[in-house]
Amino acid sequence: MILDKETARKTAELLLQIKAIKLEPQQPFTWASGWKSPIYCDNRVVLSYPPIRNFIRENLAKQIEALYGKADVIAGVATGAIGIGMLVAEYMGLPFAYVRPEAKSHGRKNQIEGHVEEGQTVVVIEDLISTGKSSLNAVNALKEANLHVKGMLAIFSYGFEEAESNFKNAKIELHTLSDYAYLIEVAQKTNYINQSEAEMLQMWREDPENWKK
Repeated sequence: MILDKETARKTAELLLQIKAIKLEPQQPFTWASGWKSPIYCDNRVVLSYPPIRNFIRENLAKQIEALYGKADVIAGVATGAIGIGMLVAEYMGLPFAYVRPEAKSHGRKNQIEGHVEEGQTVVVIEDLISTGKSSLNAVNALKEANLHVKGMLAIFSYGFEEAESNFKNAKIELHTLSDYAYLIEVAQKTNYINQSEAEMLQMWREDPENWKK
């Protein structure tokens, strides 16, 4: 869910500006899943641009406070959201932890890295939502540690129906600074893409697995 439309547009504009999001409908990317995609998103690029990472950090923090007040802990999902999650936690003056995809096979065998205590409230930070499975895996790890997850905030979402369904079934509230619809709107308005490319991008989002097959 988008909380602020102007923030959504500005976020999309900034992500395109620094090429954290690349739109190339004529030369599709291949994702790790094997899907052909006209879009590639790497929000870790944000960390290399201080004014933009500050904008992202401050708006994530502002939305956390508006939605949940102050949590006890901010948790980032490894690896993409460790950097921005830590910046949000620092900005809010809160402890930070991050969640691995699975527990380590050695040492203390942690899945959650950082100091957390049973019963604490947590807001989870993500950089990107696709199907939501890896994000919800982190949420489950926090719940298994007897932490109360208030919700999740992410920089960007592709807006897949599968993700919406996964979060709904998990009873986890998801908010994002921007999403695919705002990205296409901004990309067209700034002539980053033309009308036919916008239509192609919309077709991909409706059925990404079978696009270009």
